[in-house]
Amino acid sequence: MDTSLQALALLGDGRTRSLSAENPTGAKGEGGRATEGFGAELARDLGPGWKISPAVALPAGSTTTIAEIDGPGVVQHVWLTVPPSFLRRIVLRAYWDGEDEPSIETPLGDFFCCGFGEWCQVSSIPVAVNPAGGLNSYWAMPFRTHAVLTVENTSAEDLPAFFYQVTWSEQPVPAEAAYLHAQWRRSSPVADGEVHTIVDGVQGRGHYVGTYLAWQASRPGWWGEGELKFFLDGDGEWPSICGTGTEDYFGGAWGFAAAGGGYATFTTPYLGLPQALEAERRFGLYRWHVPDPIRFRQDLRVTVQALGWFEEDGEDPRYVTLRDDVASTAFWYQAEPHAPFPRFPDAAALAV
Repeated sequence: MDTSLQALALLGDGRTRSLSAENPTGAKGEGGRATEGFGAELARDLGPGWKISPAVALPAGSTTTIAEIDGPGVVQHVWLTVPPSFLRRIVLRAYWDGEDEPSIETPLGDFFCCGFGEWCQVSSIPVAVNPAGGLNSYWAMPFRTHAVLTVENTSAEDLPAFFYQVTWSEQPVPAEAAYLHAQWRRSSPVADGEVHTIVDGVQGRGHYVGTYLAWQASRPGWWGEGELKFFLDGDGEWPSICGTGTEDYFGGAWGFAAAGGGYATFTTPYLGLPQALEAERRFGLYRWHVPDPIRFRQDLRVTVQALGWFEEDGEDPRYVTLRDDVASTAFWYQAEPHAPFPRFPDAAALAV
């Protein structure tokens, strides 16, 4: 799975396959053969092969399988798009090798770093979001026998057109290759004096590769003093890895301040603040541990403090705990089986 430019010159034994609404199974020679579908009326003068089935409907409350693939192989690219109002209302799940419980379970927008029902530009290595709402994932997703990807429309509103494409390589999977996991959690709000847990209960061997936070501040002023802490392999009260502040962990400094005031948004290969909706006090941040994965052999827990900065005339500044609304998506690879995820929130808890 070496994707360096030098490795691109090397021939391999894999075969590329891709599925979409125009080829729901991804079978060889089966693309574009639909005679009915979302675009049938638009193609009425052209006939088969002319974009007759580019999308599928997602009825309200339904779960739709968008990919079911026999292995071994590696999902290499996932492209999706939905209207922004559905970013938090559609839940993406992935199941590897016949498991009953998902290894990926997160709202669609949060998986692609758009956590507030609004698109934003993201130009990172594993995730790219392009105008106007093209959601791209390049996370490598190896599987050995079977892969299933589903989307659940948790809303009371039908989505008449869901566009997607999943590309994978039919190829051997090395024995040391682990499975991608992603888990979403929300504290709305963080309890007074408590921390937000990004992930907990991870058991086994693996490495943590990314964090996305959708953070809504509950009060004026600076909200990003909180430390991210990684509890590894039996750590108890105190972590093995402790950061120095939220903006520090996401690669910024001094409150992400722009020269003219407010926040300076940025999106880079591994770190970003692509969303700073200042009027709503909403902030989206990502960090990908691609060159610096956090490895664990036994267990993993990750937390972030909701901590701010308070200054009052005549007093020295001090830290204050906050009751902010924090939603997180954790990304990691591990060997299966994985510990069951917490019960996923209902539709009301997904609301922006």
